[in-house]
Amino acid sequence: MSGVDLIFYGFAALVIFAGFMMIISRNPVRSALFLVLAFVCSSVLWMLLEAEFLALVLVFVYVGAVMTLFLFVVMMLNLQIKFLQGGFVRHLPLVVLICAGMVALMIM
Repeated sequence: MSGVDLIFYGFAALVIFAGFMMIISRNPVRSALFLVLAFVCSSVLWMLLEAEFLALVLVFVYVGAVMTLFLFVVMMLNLQIKFLQGGFVRHLPLVVLICAGMVALMIM
């Protein structure tokens, strides 16, 4: 296994980790920062594929503009976290059923 393969697998694992942490993070600001990490790691993967323009566009447009705006909005809204988490357990069986159906469709 070459060094490029190790770099690829390392950053691919970081993208998966950042995506997972973005979903399970309870703080919206931390979730947005994990999304930034996923974008940066994805741009490294684009660089490994020799698509430098796409990597730079990903960093400049999404991380530089969209995520900055998203973080600004999240910080200014001062969300009530307890109110948003109230219906999570009630809808959990439906969410699990929908996710299982989507996984079954992707496998077929």
